[in-house]
Amino acid sequence: MTFAPPRTAVLALGTFAVGTSGYVVAGLLPALTGELGVSETAAAQLVTAFAIAYAVGSPLFAAVTGRWERRTLLVAALVVTAIGNALAALAPGYVTLLLARVVTAIGAAVFTPAASAVAAELTSPERRGRAVALVFGGLTIATILGVPLGSVLSQSVGYQAVFGLVAAFSLLGALAVRMVLPAVPAPPPVRLAERFTVAKDPRVLAMLGATVLGCLAAFSVYTFISPVLSATAGVHGTTVSLLLFVYGAGGALGNVLGGRATDRWGARAPLLVVFAGITVVLAMLPLVATSVAGAAVVLFLWGLATWSINPPIQHRLIELSSQNAGLVLSLNASAIYLGVGLSGLVGGAVLSGGGPLLLPEIAAVLTAIAAAVVVAGWRSRVRQPAPAE
Repeated sequence: MTFAPPRTAVLALGTFAVGTSGYVVAGLLPALTGELGVSETAAAQLVTAFAIAYAVGSPLFAAVTGRWERRTLLVAALVVTAIGNALAALAPGYVTLLLARVVTAIGAAVFTPAASAVAAELTSPERRGRAVALVFGGLTIATILGVPLGSVLSQSVGYQAVFGLVAAFSLLGALAVRMVLPAVPAPPPVRLAERFTVAKDPRVLAMLGATVLGCLAAFSVYTFISPVLSATAGVHGTTVSLLLFVYGAGGALGNVLGGRATDRWGARAPLLVVFAGITVVLAMLPLVATSVAGAAVVLFLWGLATWSINPPIQHRLIELSSQNAGLVLSLNASAIYLGVGLSGLVGGAVLSGGGPLLLPEIAAVLTAIAAAVVVAGWRSRVRQPAPAE
């Protein structure tokens, strides 16, 4: 199959819908705490519920739907995402909203790894990094537009209306995928137990570990960005929303550059450079983000570095297990949201125990560890079976 940008574009549209579904809580945090009457830490558990359901559901539902034709699967996943967001819009309280987030996560858990695998199938190997980057560009655009717009709208119409809009956009994404994407046959059937055999490769485990640590670091700060910026720059409300736009703009550029760098230099060098960059930016955030201008610079650089990670990691995973690309990508999707889920717990604990200024410093340590894991993973070797005598 040849590379078809319109097809990749509709996959990116779908990842924008599921990305906004997953990340929007960060922008809605003030509205959620005010309207639900819960603490910031409790509101952040809506991120944790979504993420853990995603992490568990991604390999499970990938096995259950393994025989489905891919276009049908992608459309169904977006419809489930829409239903979950609609339930969130109608939820009368915190507990029902928590359950709605789980439903939303199931749709997202199915869509994202399947979309990445389809994008890889629809393009040639030398352009695979850019294709995957385009699909994940939908997640980046979710941080550029979805989260900040949700934050702005929630200040005037409330968080429930925002979830309703995300539900409508998810249905629009389902329609676009159905109309533009060709039928894509299902990959060869694989049992659930076999889906985890690829993780026996220590190099794959290293990439998945780096993904967990990177996402844990990023979202420990991003989920609580409102209290962090309040503590550093004294900003609130609309100003925070505008700074989220700046972060997202850096993320969009980083996603593109990450894909191009991976196609040119491979995955190792970009990953090490990016993790080093994130470590420095996060460590300096409390010192530099003391004004709106300083916060804008730091958030742009942070978004640039953070969103450069996905293309090289996914490229490396496909490189390590090209015959099981869908499997390793579904495991990586689980790793992403395991990190996101843990961020709500870890970030909430740090926020309660040490205050918002400690969050970026803990995150910087985590990204430094992630870089060390990447190095260790590259040095690992797969043990070959002994030859028969």
